[in-house]
Order: sequence, then C-alpha cells, then structure tokens
Amino acid sequence: MSSPSGVTIGGLVGTRWKPALSVEVSDGIAVVTFDLPNESVNKLSRAVKDEFVALVSQLERDTTVNGAVLISGKPDVWIAGADIEEFLELKTASDAERLSRDGQMLLDSLEHLRIPIIAAIHGACLGGGLETALACRYRIATDHPKTILGLPEVQLGLIPGAGGTQRLPRKIGLTNGLDLILTGKNVRAKKALQLGVIDELVHPSILRSVALQRAREVAEGRRKSERRNSGVKGLLLDSNPAGRALVLRKAREQTLAKSRGHYPALIAAIDAVAAGYEKGAAYGYREESRRFGEMAMTDVSKQLIFLFFATNELKKDPGVDPAEHPELPVSAFEPLPVDKIAIIGAGFMGAGIASIAVQHGSLVRLKDADHARVAKGYAAVRDVLKERLTKKQITKIQYSDYMALIGGTVDYSGFGNVDLVIEAVFEDLAVKHQVLRETEAAIHPSAIFATNTSTIPISLIAQASSRPERVLGMHFFSPVHKMPLLEVIPTDKTHPQVTATTVAYGKKLGKTVIVVNDGPGFYANRILSPYINEAGILLDQGVAVDIVDKALVDFGFPVGPITLIDEVGLDVATKAGKIMAEAYPRMAPAKSIPAVVAAGRYGRKSKKGFYSYDKEGKKGEVDPSVYALFLSPGSIPMATSIAPQSPEPPKWPEMPAVQIQQRTVLAMLNEAARCLSDGIIRSPRDGDVGAVFGIGFPPFRGGPFRYMDSLGVKIVVQRLEDLNARFPGRYEPAEILLEMARRNQSFYSDEHV
Repeated sequence: MSSPSGVTIGGLVGTRWKPALSVEVSDGIAVVTFDLPNESVNKLSRAVKDEFVALVSQLERDTTVNGAVLISGKPDVWIAGADIEEFLELKTASDAERLSRDGQMLLDSLEHLRIPIIAAIHGACLGGGLETALACRYRIATDHPKTILGLPEVQLGLIPGAGGTQRLPRKIGLTNGLDLILTGKNVRAKKALQLGVIDELVHPSILRSVALQRAREVAEGRRKSERRNSGVKGLLLDSNPAGRALVLRKAREQTLAKSRGHYPALIAAIDAVAAGYEKGAAYGYREESRRFGEMAMTDVSKQLIFLFFATNELKKDPGVDPAEHPELPVSAFEPLPVDKIAIIGAGFMGAGIASIAVQHGSLVRLKDADHARVAKGYAAVRDVLKERLTKKQITKIQYSDYMALIGGTVDYSGFGNVDLVIEAVFEDLAVKHQVLRETEAAIHPSAIFATNTSTIPISLIAQASSRPERVLGMHFFSPVHKMPLLEVIPTDKTHPQVTATTVAYGKKLGKTVIVVNDGPGFYANRILSPYINEAGILLDQGVAVDIVDKALVDFGFPVGPITLIDEVGLDVATKAGKIMAEAYPRMAPAKSIPAVVAAGRYGRKSKKGFYSYDKEGKKGEVDPSVYALFLSPGSIPMATSIAPQSPEPPKWPEMPAVQIQQRTVLAMLNEAARCLSDGIIRSPRDGDVGAVFGIGFPPFRGGPFRYMDSLGVKIVVQRLEDLNARFPGRYEPAEILLEMARRNQSFYSDEHV
C-alpha cells in the first residue's frame, strides 16, 4: 500500500470492478481519494462502507503510514450523504437500526484509528458526509460557495444515524448542535468555521497541500482540533445538567409548537442528543440507532423520501417526449441556450423573477409603463439581493455583479436580441393581448414569449400571437425568490423545442419544474380554488377567521387559507376566483371575500384585510370589524368590538377542526383527481410535487395523491359522497375516483404510476 503511484483499496484488482477509494502514499501520509464510479456525487453505500472497513484495517496495520488525508475526486462534492436508495430496501425497524449501528461502528473505528485522518473538504459535505468528517481528527474546508455542511436527515423524516447526534453537539455546543440537527439547514464553510464544525478554512487551490501538512502536524502532536467555545452563556448551559435540561426542554417546546407534532423525527433527535448527555456517549449511540430505526419505518419518512426522489426525477425530466412527435428530428427536442431575457411588468412578480434571473447569470431587461414603476421594480430586486448580502449568502462583489446585469426601460428598446420574454402584467386578457402584439413586433422571430398568468388559459392569450408556436406559460409562485415551483404550460401549438428550452431555463433558475397542460388555473391554482372557496363559505356560515386558519395549519399547511389570500392580495384572489367560477361552476365563490374587497381591503398590501397589519406590513390579529362586511348583525361574534347589544349574546357556530379540514381539503383532493383525468398533469408524481412545492400541501402527507392512497380511495369517495349529500354539487366525486374505488386501485399502483 505504500506505492507513491497509487493503490486501490478494496481488492478485486484486475477485475472490471472499480473501487470508490484509491490511495497514494507520499512521505508517510496516505491520500485517500473518494470518487464513486459512474456517479456525479459521492454517496455512502454498503459497498463503499465495506471499502472503508478494508481501508481502516490496512491503515491500522501499515506502520509506514503516519497520517491520512480524505479528499474527494468529485469537482463540487465531498460526500453528499448516505445512499438514500438503500433506505427503500429497509423492511423493519431492526434493519434500519442495524444500518445505523454499522455506520456508527465504522466511524468509531475511523475516529480511534492509530493514525489521524484529516478531512479535506471541498463541496457538499452533508448527512453521513458530515458525520464522517466529525469522526476525523481534523477538518479543513475550502472557502468556496459550493462548500456547504449540514445534517439534513430531518428533511427525510429521519435523524442522523452515524453518530451525528452525539459528536456534533459535543463539538460545537448543545444549542448550536441542536439548531443544525433540528433545522436540517446547510451552512457555508465560513459559518462552519465560526461554529467550530471545521478547524480551518483555505483556498481550494491549496486544500491538498495544507491537508498534507496538517496530517504531519497532527500525527506529531503539534496541532489538534479544538472544541469551539460557544460563549459564556453557552458554556454555562452546556457545562451543567440543569443548563442542559433547560436547553433540551426549550427545544422540545419550540419544536412541538412549530411542527405541531407532525414530524416525529424532530423529537426523536432531541431524545437521542439528551440520551448521550444524561447517560453517556455509549448509551447515546445506542439510542440514536434505535430511534433511527423507528423513524425509518414511519409514514412521514416514507412520504418525505418519496418527495426527495420525485424532485430528483423531475431534475432529469426534459419536459417533452419525442414519442409524441415522431415526425420531428431529435434536434427539435434539444433546449436552446437562454442568456438574455426581458421581463414586462416590474411589479411584485416581475421584480421577483428578475431577482432570481440575475443570480443565475442572465442579462435582464426590465420594462414597465413609466420610470417610477421601473425604479420601484429595480429597488425590489435590490432589496432581495441586499437581504442575501446581509445574511452573508453572497459577497459584496457578487451583489454588484448581479445588480449590473439588470437594466430598466419604458419602451421595447433592447428587446431585439433577447432569447426569452416573460410577461408579468395585470391579470387581464385584453392587456395581455396588447402586450403580446407589441412584444412580437420588437423581438426576434426565434425568441420565446412566456406569460406568467396564474389563471387565464395560455391558448386564449396566444390567440393574439402571430407566432403561437413560440408562446407558452411560465407560472411562477409568490414570492418568487422563495417558492420552489415553476409550472411550464405549453398549448397544443407550442413547439416542443420551446417547451424544452423553457423547462431547461426554469431548472437553471433553481426551480422545481412541472409541465402542465393548458386550462383555467392550470394545476396548482385549479386545486387551490375549491380549497379557498370552501374556506370562504365557512366564513359565510359564521365560522371565525382564526378558527378556519388554525384548523388548516394544524392539518399541516404553512399558513391558513384566509392568511394566504390576505398575503397574495384579496383583489387578486377575487379576480382569479371569478375566472375559475366561469370555467367550473362548481367553484362558485363565497360571498365573504368579494365583500371584503368591495370595502377597499386588499390584504397585507393595503395594510387591511381579514387581518390587521402594522406599518411594516407585519400581520396582527383578526380585524373584528371585518365580520360586519359579510355577516348579518345577529351572527356577529360577541368577541368582536362591533357585537350588538342584546340580552343574550349571539351564538358563534362551533365546528370541529376535522370538519373544517375535510370540507376544504377533500375539495382540493377531488379537483386534483380531476386534473389527472383531464390530462392537466402528466402523473400523480407531478401532482404531488406541484401541490407540495407550489401551494404548501403538507410534505409529510406526500401530496394529494399520496395522501389519497394513504387514506384509501374508497374512503375518499365515501367522504366526498357524504359531503355532497349535504352540499349538492360541490363534492361530487371525480369519475376517476369512482372507477378506482370500484376496482380497488391506488394512484401509485402499476395502473397509475
């Protein structure tokens, strides 16, 4: 193993099998390069773990080696974590617990190896990757944007299972350790250094040479990794049982309040951390494995892992199927480059699109009707970037470079050489027709015109086009810089290459892209409409605003439906509701929302809606005066300041949360099924990803179709029929659900994958 030219670890030399680990030794220091064959990232699979076991054994025996450096052969990944596909093979909690114990034992042998191993980290160091780094004697990372560190296991409904719950808190302090474990967030290398996750920060060009030097110094006892002091407060809390108990109790309280108990892995992680502090590290490791095994078998973890794979599949999905156009050559499906774009409409959505486009290297021309609006849009882009600068997510140089990519205009100058135009003007068909005609007169015939409409069918907008084959929809979600979904909506006239190019550009912007067929509301807004409508009807019937919102937040939505439309804008929601009701009479809107809009209340943007807002737009309590706008005086709740004086207080309808949830959510599920049968979405997978990432459907439920499968389609139909008997016409089960119930099918069976 001491050849300077390089030696493979794991045996099978001379066969076709290529190992993931290779070693070369120079002056007593072994450089171990991890480069998983035929993969874009390094993952810790069973086969890789076997190679690590062999490596540790050989390093332990070879007395000519005094230290080792673990480095990656991938350009921007150190170790991305465990091989998630192997989790799908786990059948029992015992299987998962054993997998965790195997990982723990491997990293324990790494930590207690005769010689020190130095982690030389460049690129993503996540999950099992960070756990591996923590088991090394010393950690160096590159000061590069691609170098990120974190333990994201809770995002899969799991907990760190290879010692992360034990090593990380002891390394960086209990409070900081819990924060990283419970949020699953990634930190950049500079922050990791401040926390004490890593010991040193270097330029990528000198990572290898510095790591070799540190290996010698650590081996000779001249340097060691220090535990980072988390301040006087942190030291006081961490150093005594009472302080630790306080931190752990607060963590449990805050976690339960935020998660509402829907994510059991969060409490399991706290329990594993606590076990190590209360009864020693050995017990902590055993508890970590046990709880990892339990979490791996939860439905929550199964749904979150499904979403992980579904989004990864969409990253590889080109959005077009050549089999649907056999008359076209292969080149017709290859996306074209998009380097310069124009955005028409510098309002909230247009500015939001511009803010992400410049961050991905696009030259942006931002147009609006007058200079004041352009300036406001420019300022909105600047604010998004300044927030990232303040949070140290970008540098000052990057901030300046991004702002230099955007230019404003009040006419169509500069449109002649753009690759893509995104129209984000007022939701009015006549206005959009005018903008489309003007734009096509100014752009190159090969440029793509995309409309950001949220409800108007693209085919109606394209009627004004002289080149309808180059027109399609790009439906972003608000706020654009935070919401991950993008719906790309071609019409039956859109050229496949236009669709492929738009999908590719959406991915370049970092979006999760689903291709949706044309129709009012497309997919996300179509399934959102009956949900919002039903919430409004509940208000019509006298159910309190905060009661409706709380029931749906308890179900798992990030915000309640009334809060949501207050945020989006009640005027926007009302206009969209009218368009949807015209297309689908079953979605006849409630009276409450238009009544509030008629009173000049538009939600957060006007500082007044169903809720009250302060000068900065921060949401307060329900505005009690709002009820008088849509309820008769006798039904206004006593709690409001405008309740009438009467001997007997009016009765406020009591409605169980489960009834509110069923009436709103089942309306959404039913519409999702119709979207699938109507061909609006291509698959249940797209429908689930679209609902979770577009409108905040609870991720732990997997999406509308996964949720219907977990309930059972027969149960869904039964509940819809019960509601339809009470509210005729609003809950008539979709034909696809009736047929599936008759055949005892599920959406993710062979027939509906």
